[in-house]
This record gives sequence, structure tokens and C-alpha cells, in this order.
Amino acid sequence: MAVALDPKLLEILACPSEDHAPLTVGTPTDPDADALTCTSCGRQYPVQDGIPVLLLDEAIEPGASGSS
Repeated sequence: MAVALDPKLLEILACPSEDHAPLTVGTPTDPDADALTCTSCGRQYPVQDGIPVLLLDEAIEPGASGSS
């Protein structure tokens, strides 16, 4: 299921890493994933029950399998 966030909210959300880059919906391999992906560092943040979990400790690092 694709993430359904208000477009205005998506405009202001940013990666919590030091560069604070914008986020895109889905992942590079699955645009319908319940996740947001950083346009700079590539970290993927889960969206649980419609709420983005923007915590670096919860992020999936680029290249990780996602099964942590």
C-alpha cells in the first residue's frame, strides 16, 4: 500500500540526518512501500499507521536488506 500523506506535510518533512534533505514516498525498488526515502543519503524511514517514523535508529540504511 502506498503512503498517503498530505502533500503539504510531505513538502515540509525532511531527513533527520545532518543534511536535512527532502523525502520521497516509497523506496527505489518499491514506489508503493510504506516508507519515505531520503533524496540525499538514501535512508528509508517506515510509515506505521500513516505516521512517518523519522528516527535515525529506525531507518533502514541504503544497501541493507531491511531485515534487522
